[in-house]
Amino acid sequence: METLRLAAVCVLLSAGLTFAAVEEENPEFWRSLARGDLEAALNRKLNTNVAKNIMLFLGDGMGVTTITAARILKGQLQNRTGEETVMTMDTFPYVGLAKVYTVDFQIPDSAATATAYLCGVKTNLNVLGLSAAGRNGVCRTQKGNEVTSILKWAKDAGKSVGIVTTTRVQHATPAASYAHSASRKWYSDSDLPPGAKLGGCTDIASQLLNNTDIDVIIGGGRKYMTPKGTRDPEYPSDLGAQGQRSDERNLINEWLKMKEGKVARYVWNRTDFDAVDPETTDYLMALFEPGDLRFELERDPALDPPLTETTEKAIRILRRNPNGFFLLVEGGRIDQGHHASRASMALHEAVALDNAVAKGLELTNEEETLTLVTADHSHALSFNGYPFRGNSILGKSPLYGTDMLPYTTLMYGNGPGHKIINNKRPDIRKVDTKSKDYVQQAAAPLESETHGGEDVAVLSRGPMAHLLQGVHEQSYLPHAMAYAACIGPDTRHCTHTPPPHNAAAARAAHTHTHTLGPALLTLLSVITVATLNTLH
Repeated sequence: METLRLAAVCVLLSAGLTFAAVEEENPEFWRSLARGDLEAALNRKLNTNVAKNIMLFLGDGMGVTTITAARILKGQLQNRTGEETVMTMDTFPYVGLAKVYTVDFQIPDSAATATAYLCGVKTNLNVLGLSAAGRNGVCRTQKGNEVTSILKWAKDAGKSVGIVTTTRVQHATPAASYAHSASRKWYSDSDLPPGAKLGGCTDIASQLLNNTDIDVIIGGGRKYMTPKGTRDPEYPSDLGAQGQRSDERNLINEWLKMKEGKVARYVWNRTDFDAVDPETTDYLMALFEPGDLRFELERDPALDPPLTETTEKAIRILRRNPNGFFLLVEGGRIDQGHHASRASMALHEAVALDNAVAKGLELTNEEETLTLVTADHSHALSFNGYPFRGNSILGKSPLYGTDMLPYTTLMYGNGPGHKIINNKRPDIRKVDTKSKDYVQQAAAPLESETHGGEDVAVLSRGPMAHLLQGVHEQSYLPHAMAYAACIGPDTRHCTHTPPPHNAAAARAAHTHTHTLGPALLTLLSVITVATLNTLH
């Protein structure tokens, strides 16, 4: 049997060679690419400037497998084979790894990890803005164990600060930048248990107003800001979209009142958002949904702007401050796509984040802006099989399983996609696995797929970006960013002014395009499957 399987692999490899562009058959092609990369590395100069600005792009759940798959998808959306695509984040010259475990768990959640990479301290699962002395859901452990974030450090240093997310602005990632909560789930006061209220704990939404003066707040989460029964302006008949607050407070109105004397705008739709002039706006709160924003593949472009545009608006407002800014941009629904085992949704969200990174670089100067792209954790996603070069990243491997059934290139270790019918996996030969609604198969049954625990990538460019190389605890990240920008307690970097120098040489990026005819793909797939079935 093993001999037959090896023969099948050889058939696949032989067939796959036909997909290579002619130039790739020439050894000089690869040597030339390598020489370009080598020269870029040799000519790279350390940028030791003080970072005026910091941009942190966070892909929630964007592990290395997701980055690779998103790269291929981005190329295939441009009618290329995809594997050779260079994403914007791929061009960052410095790459490191961050260890994501929490104090109490091997595999983390987004609250504990956000506390690490924003506050510089590792903590426990589901805990926000507290040290590990804080206990999940135990209000009395909050007081005295609060830790502040790099967003607050930047604000205290006179910089403008902002958060942009595709989730609710009270969700774990953005919340860790401003809130201290024994539970990430205490979005509004209605979510607080009676004991927590008696103990003096406050909800995350109210802390959004009271803890740190944030200049730009963009995402979702309207329902946590208004009294119970308040009709949503976009979904007036949807009971689930109504206000959630039991204390009758309207935090949106309170926020506007707090900004009297400044130009402050609250918007909830794209028309009003587009009308906001960043050159004359001091504060912006844009909440486009009652909860999380829609997936990119389901977003209504007439009502909700893409992440590139929300990122651009935030930067244009924040950069007016001569002292610079700190901006957190989260692609938050990558994670939620993975939890649902809908790989198409997750990967399109990752591509949208990469586009936002490109917009951020376009609007800033690398000489004075430190930019990071990283993830809080990964997912139980595998990239497997022997697909041909250029095979759809959302497609099937031509190599069948021993049960004589096909499987997709992307699969999950656990999740809602685990299905056994008559002691067999479902037959997906006639199933469109590229659909945004397709649920990838999984090895173990769970209602929601879980996070992964391996290290995540940290990509950086700009002043002191070389500090992010190597393998570090995730809690190292904000300390390195703060050092680069001379904010926080370590100000050694501020004691000298290095001479100006040219920006780091950009890595040579070669892309080549070649498309595969649908008829050729179909013919080769049929031949391969027939061959494999014969071997079995």
